[in-house]
Amino acid sequence: MQRFTDRKVLVTGGGSGIGQATVLRLLAEGATVAAADIAQPGLDDTAAKADRAGAEGRLVTIVVDISDEESVRASVPAAIRDLGGLDVLVNAAGILRSVHTAQMTLDAWNQVIGVNLTGTFLVTREALPALLATGGGVVVNFSSTSASFAHPYMAAYAASKGGVQSFTHAIAAEYAKQGLRAVCVAPGSISSGMTDASGKSGQSLGPGLPADADMALFAKLTPAINPDNTQFGFAGPERIAGVIAMLASDDGAFVTGTEIRVDGGTHM
Repeated sequence: MQRFTDRKVLVTGGGSGIGQATVLRLLAEGATVAAADIAQPGLDDTAAKADRAGAEGRLVTIVVDISDEESVRASVPAAIRDLGGLDVLVNAAGILRSVHTAQMTLDAWNQVIGVNLTGTFLVTREALPALLATGGGVVVNFSSTSASFAHPYMAAYAASKGGVQSFTHAIAAEYAKQGLRAVCVAPGSISSGMTDASGKSGQSLGPGLPADADMALFAKLTPAINPDNTQFGFAGPERIAGVIAMLASDDGAFVTGTEIRVDGGTHM
């Protein structure tokens, strides 16, 4: 299936997790992709995997801190120039910090909001002129099941993802007459570098949960299905990449201003 032949795509967070899986999926479907990430080693890993998959020079990589306005202003236009235009933007970059809300510092709160929400805005703002120039541009943003359902110890993350969801609705309405589609994916129960990471300063294994986290609060956060046969039912990031490929292609042409929840039935 080659739904992205001659289409140019920018994917943030392209050095790991869902972002990397999305880069590889879209390359496999014929896209020319710019993978952006804050970490050069991750981008190197993505490039190596793309080469092994036979991407044949259709991937460029670019280091960017999406929470920094100057970094975005320098890097996003450069990526678009390298691509020769832009048809699709996938804002997959994000961070998760879990902590008791009463113990969360303002710096930690601002870091999560700065990357997940402000970063999505900054990259989208810089990409909009190129997307609108196509007359059919697509923005795929990342919300989360935490935006609509209770995920304890993740107040900043949930707030940032709720903001992304609302932001997506707003730009979908604002630019619909210019041919732009904007849609969110809302993953849940997905195994990635973000959910698997160990934390510091009172944060422990899993999604950075506090060492004294009450695990009974997560009793309703178990997937109903387990397609990848994993211990806790978490699916691989490739499951989300497939949904993104649909939404960003012509198969998703009638989908905009909404979010698609992909969580294995965790929140049925």
